[in-house]
Amino acid sequence: MKLKLVKDNNPIMRKRSLPVTLPLSSEDRETLNAMLDYLKKSQDEEYAKKHNIKEGVGLAAIQIGLLKRMFVVYFQMGEELVQYQLVNPRIVESSIKKCALEHGEGCLSVDDEHLGLVHRAYKIKIEAFDALSNQNVVITARGFEAIVLQHEYDHLNGMFFYDHIDKNNPDKRLLNEEIL
Repeated sequence: MKLKLVKDNNPIMRKRSLPVTLPLSSEDRETLNAMLDYLKKSQDEEYAKKHNIKEGVGLAAIQIGLLKRMFVVYFQMGEELVQYQLVNPRIVESSIKKCALEHGEGCLSVDDEHLGLVHRAYKIKIEAFDALSNQNVVITARGFEAIVLQHEYDHLNGMFFYDHIDKNNPDKRLLNEEIL
Protein backbone atom coordinates (compact mmCIF):
# COMPACT_ATOMS: atom_id res chain seq x y z
CA MET A 1 0.00 0.00 0.00
CA LYS A 2 1.53 3.29 -1.13
CA LEU A 3 0.70 6.23 1.11
CA LYS A 4 0.21 9.76 -0.14
CA LEU A 5 0.46 12.45 2.51
CA VAL A 6 -2.18 15.16 2.68
CA LYS A 7 -0.85 18.68 3.31
CA ASP A 8 -2.17 21.19 5.84
CA ASN A 9 -3.84 23.38 3.20
CA ASN A 10 -6.29 20.56 2.35
CA PRO A 11 -9.67 21.27 4.04
CA ILE A 12 -10.02 17.62 5.17
CA MET A 13 -7.16 18.23 7.63
CA ARG A 14 -9.41 20.54 9.69
CA LYS A 15 -12.16 17.94 10.06
CA ARG A 16 -12.75 15.84 13.14
CA SER A 17 -11.96 12.17 12.55
CA LEU A 18 -14.63 9.53 13.20
CA PRO A 19 -14.46 6.56 15.59
CA VAL A 20 -13.21 3.28 14.17
CA THR A 21 -15.35 0.15 14.49
CA LEU A 22 -13.79 -2.64 16.54
CA PRO A 23 -12.79 -5.36 16.03
CA LEU A 24 -10.55 -3.84 13.36
CA SER A 25 -11.27 -4.65 9.75
CA SER A 26 -8.44 -6.21 7.77
CA GLU A 27 -8.40 -2.99 5.73
CA ASP A 28 -7.85 -0.81 8.83
CA ARG A 29 -5.16 -3.18 10.08
CA GLU A 30 -3.42 -3.05 6.69
CA THR A 31 -3.61 0.76 6.75
CA LEU A 32 -2.06 0.92 10.24
CA ASN A 33 0.73 -1.43 9.16
CA ALA A 34 1.42 0.69 6.08
CA MET A 35 1.51 3.84 8.25
CA LEU A 36 3.98 2.24 10.67
CA ASP A 37 6.10 1.02 7.77
CA TYR A 38 6.12 4.57 6.36
CA LEU A 39 7.46 5.96 9.65
CA LYS A 40 10.16 3.30 9.85
CA LYS A 41 11.29 4.05 6.29
CA SER A 42 11.21 7.80 6.92
CA GLN A 43 13.79 7.28 9.68
CA ASP A 44 16.10 5.35 7.35
CA GLU A 45 18.35 8.14 6.09
CA GLU A 46 19.20 6.46 2.80
CA TYR A 47 15.59 5.54 1.99
CA ALA A 48 14.25 8.96 2.98
CA LYS A 49 16.80 10.75 0.81
CA LYS A 50 16.19 8.46 -2.18
CA HIS A 51 12.41 8.91 -1.97
CA ASN A 52 12.53 12.57 -0.87
CA ILE A 53 10.48 12.12 2.32
CA LYS A 54 10.78 13.86 5.67
CA GLU A 55 11.61 11.94 8.81
CA GLY A 56 8.59 11.41 11.03
CA VAL A 57 7.83 9.95 14.45
CA GLY A 58 4.04 9.95 14.18
CA LEU A 59 1.35 9.72 11.53
CA ALA A 60 -2.42 10.11 11.86
CA ALA A 61 -4.89 8.50 9.44
CA ILE A 62 -6.19 11.94 8.44
CA GLN A 63 -2.70 12.68 7.07
CA ILE A 64 -3.30 10.04 4.41
CA GLY A 65 -6.84 11.27 3.77
CA LEU A 66 -8.76 8.92 6.08
CA LEU A 67 -11.17 10.47 8.58
CA LYS A 68 -10.53 7.73 11.14
CA ARG A 69 -9.53 8.11 14.78
CA MET A 70 -6.26 6.22 14.57
CA PHE A 71 -2.58 7.05 14.49
CA VAL A 72 0.81 5.40 14.74
CA VAL A 73 4.00 6.47 16.49
CA TYR A 74 7.48 5.03 16.11
CA PHE A 75 10.70 6.38 17.62
CA GLN A 76 13.67 5.46 19.76
CA MET A 77 13.78 7.07 23.22
CA GLY A 78 17.08 6.19 24.83
CA GLU A 79 17.16 2.39 25.02
CA GLU A 80 13.40 2.09 24.55
CA LEU A 81 11.61 1.69 21.22
CA VAL A 82 8.25 3.47 21.39
CA GLN A 83 5.75 2.14 18.87
CA TYR A 84 1.98 2.06 18.87
CA GLN A 85 -0.89 1.71 16.44
CA LEU A 86 -3.57 3.50 18.43
CA VAL A 87 -7.25 3.29 17.54
CA ASN A 88 -9.95 5.49 19.12
CA PRO A 89 -7.48 7.07 21.57
CA ARG A 90 -8.74 9.29 24.40
CA ILE A 91 -6.59 11.50 26.59
CA VAL A 92 -8.07 10.89 30.03
CA GLU A 93 -5.56 12.82 32.16
CA SER A 94 -3.20 15.75 31.56
CA SER A 95 -0.75 17.31 33.97
CA ILE A 96 -0.84 20.96 34.88
CA LYS A 97 2.93 21.04 34.33
CA LYS A 98 3.79 22.00 30.75
CA CYS A 99 6.63 21.24 28.39
CA ALA A 100 7.73 22.24 24.90
CA LEU A 101 10.42 21.34 22.40
CA GLU A 102 13.13 23.99 22.37
CA HIS A 103 13.22 24.15 18.57
CA GLY A 104 9.48 23.77 18.08
CA GLU A 105 7.56 20.98 16.40
CA GLY A 106 7.36 19.82 12.82
CA CYS A 107 4.83 17.78 10.89
CA LEU A 108 4.87 15.54 7.84
CA SER A 109 1.83 17.44 6.51
CA VAL A 110 3.33 20.90 7.03
CA ASP A 111 5.93 22.22 4.59
CA ASP A 112 6.14 25.80 5.89
CA GLU A 113 8.21 26.59 8.94
CA HIS A 114 6.26 27.70 12.01
CA LEU A 115 8.63 28.96 14.68
CA GLY A 116 7.64 29.09 18.31
CA LEU A 117 7.03 27.03 21.39
CA VAL A 118 4.15 24.56 21.39
CA HIS A 119 3.04 24.29 25.02
CA ARG A 120 1.75 20.83 25.90
CA ALA A 121 1.01 18.81 29.02
CA TYR A 122 4.23 17.28 30.39
CA LYS A 123 2.43 14.09 31.41
CA ILE A 124 -0.67 12.49 29.92
CA LYS A 125 -2.63 9.30 30.27
CA ILE A 126 -4.17 7.98 27.08
CA GLU A 127 -6.58 5.06 26.64
CA ALA A 128 -6.88 3.30 23.27
CA PHE A 129 -6.96 0.03 21.43
CA ASP A 130 -3.40 -0.77 20.31
CA ALA A 131 -3.49 -2.80 17.09
CA LEU A 132 0.17 -3.81 17.57
CA SER A 133 -0.49 -5.65 20.83
CA ASN A 134 -4.12 -6.32 19.84
CA GLN A 135 -5.49 -5.12 23.17
CA ASN A 136 -6.85 -2.11 25.01
CA VAL A 137 -4.03 -0.13 26.59
CA VAL A 138 -3.54 2.69 29.05
CA ILE A 139 -0.37 4.64 28.31
CA THR A 140 1.19 7.06 30.76
CA ALA A 141 3.61 9.24 28.83
CA ARG A 142 5.94 12.04 29.89
CA GLY A 143 8.06 14.61 28.09
CA PHE A 144 8.86 13.88 24.44
CA GLU A 145 6.59 10.83 24.25
CA ALA A 146 3.67 12.86 25.65
CA ILE A 147 4.36 15.62 23.09
CA VAL A 148 4.30 13.15 20.19
CA LEU A 149 1.05 11.54 21.37
CA GLN A 150 -0.64 14.94 21.86
CA HIS A 151 0.57 16.11 18.42
CA GLU A 152 -1.00 13.09 16.70
CA TYR A 153 -4.12 13.27 18.87
CA ASP A 154 -4.59 16.89 17.75
CA HIS A 155 -4.76 15.72 14.12
CA LEU A 156 -7.80 13.60 15.00
CA ASN A 157 -9.54 16.82 16.05
CA GLY A 158 -8.50 18.89 13.02
CA MET A 159 -5.72 20.78 14.79
CA PHE A 160 -2.09 21.51 13.98
CA PHE A 161 0.87 22.16 16.25
CA TYR A 162 1.07 25.76 15.04
CA ASP A 163 -2.45 26.40 16.36
CA HIS A 164 -0.84 26.27 19.84
CA ILE A 165 1.87 28.86 19.14
CA ASP A 166 1.28 32.29 20.66
CA LYS A 167 1.20 34.54 17.58
CA ASN A 168 2.14 37.65 19.59
CA ASN A 169 4.94 36.02 21.57
CA PRO A 170 6.00 32.73 19.92
CA ASP A 171 9.02 32.18 22.20
CA LYS A 172 7.18 32.88 25.45
CA ARG A 173 8.04 30.33 28.12
CA LEU A 174 5.55 29.39 30.78
CA LEU A 175 6.27 29.34 34.49
CA ASN A 176 7.84 25.99 35.51
CA GLU A 177 7.66 24.75 31.93
CA GLU A 178 10.18 22.09 30.98
CA ILE A 179 11.95 22.86 27.71
CA LEU A 180 13.13 19.68 26.01
